[in-house]
Amino acid sequence: MSIRPILIHPDPRLKTVADAVPDISDTLQKLAEDMLETMYDAPGIGLAAPQIGVLSRLIVMDCAKDEGARPQPYAMFNPEVVWASDDKNIHEEGCLSIPETYAEVTRPAEVIVRWTDPSGDPKEDRFSGLWATCVQHEIDHLDGKLFIDYLKPLKRQLITRKMVKLKRARSRS
Repeated sequence: MSIRPILIHPDPRLKTVADAVPDISDTLQKLAEDMLETMYDAPGIGLAAPQIGVLSRLIVMDCAKDEGARPQPYAMFNPEVVWASDDKNIHEEGCLSIPETYAEVTRPAEVIVRWTDPSGDPKEDRFSGLWATCVQHEIDHLDGKLFIDYLKPLKRQLITRKMVKLKRARSRS
């Protein structure tokens, strides 16, 4: 396994719709493992393939954050929300591609997601709370959408300028 570099907004790959994964190859299984390692190292609770420059419909997540909690990693190929509750939840979201920036985003409180696991088996599960927020956030990445796209234009512009400065500073060092 290896840790992959995470793209920082603005980057056109983060605004691109990812391609469906037709077959799960050994290469894609390795990619899922690398993504989990990258996510844990960052540290984060979710990561989408476009965030590491791979335009495939693959996300990983693990929202088991409590002290002593055993990891509950998910790797989802071609995930899709097949049901969303009418009840909403507001969560302060952040993103590994928009470091040290957080904002409240309103999303459905519960969702049912269908996906294919790394073994090629179809799966479906219901997510609520932080898990629901995370899976929706990561699926948004596959559709070229960032959490800041839910914010008012001025706030989004300020965050984008901040990220441009951060990228410039990182490239100089």
